[in-house]
Amino acid sequence: MSGFDRQAIADTKRLVDFASLRFHTLNKETGNRVVSRYIDSVTGKPVKDENEAKGYARGENDYVILTEDDLDAVALDTVKTIDIDKFVPADSIEWIYLEKPHYLMPDDAVGNEAFAVIRDAMKADKVFGVSKLVMGRRERAVVLEPRGEGIVLWSLRFGDEVRPEESYFEDIDDEADPDLVPLVQQLIKKKTARWSPNMVSDPIQESLLRLIEEKKKLLKPKKAAEGGKEEAAPASNVVNIMEALRKSVEADLKNRKAG
Repeated sequence: MSGFDRQAIADTKRLVDFASLRFHTLNKETGNRVVSRYIDSVTGKPVKDENEAKGYARGENDYVILTEDDLDAVALDTVKTIDIDKFVPADSIEWIYLEKPHYLMPDDAVGNEAFAVIRDAMKADKVFGVSKLVMGRRERAVVLEPRGEGIVLWSLRFGDEVRPEESYFEDIDDEADPDLVPLVQQLIKKKTARWSPNMVSDPIQESLLRLIEEKKKLLKPKKAAEGGKEEAAPASNVVNIMEALRKSVEADLKNRKAG
């Protein structure tokens, strides 16, 4: 299956919010937000946005400069398309390679049908679709996993990022003391409970939220600045792959007819 339109997956919605509590840096004396900016390390002067560039060090204080245009010029084809040309058994991917999950969702009634077809086909055959996707200027391998009524896209760790376990566990005994194992099994049985998301709650974040609420109650309402504009709500990052699926199927049909 090929020809997935990159526009249809220009943004992703993470299944997990990794930082639900966020802080801004303020001037403690005025209560105003502070602004960060780049300063030239030699002249000490601020650098304008249009003069910022990436630099690859080839020696001390010697850089190869790359502009945004340079980086865009070498963008891989997977910036624009996603080619799914392989499916693998769902149980063949080791969990250690799964990195970050993203939801995939249809955007209209027509897309719902195409979405359901690819989801149910993968679910029936117990397979994941393997593809590639450019994230942060790096081409990442991804898999599509049918889950419930939807599809989850997992970004995968690179092969050289996963270290072999043998070198870490080689000094550990192959077999445990047989007299101690039953004792630990009794403890496991006593402490076994059904999984709940509450088991991984963050007490530090909960304490911070309570502290913030207490401080909010002590603050007087702040008047809005005259003529100030409300910040626009952030755009949704829900993935839309329906047009991509349609084009992919059409491309396959054309290729078969041509063959």
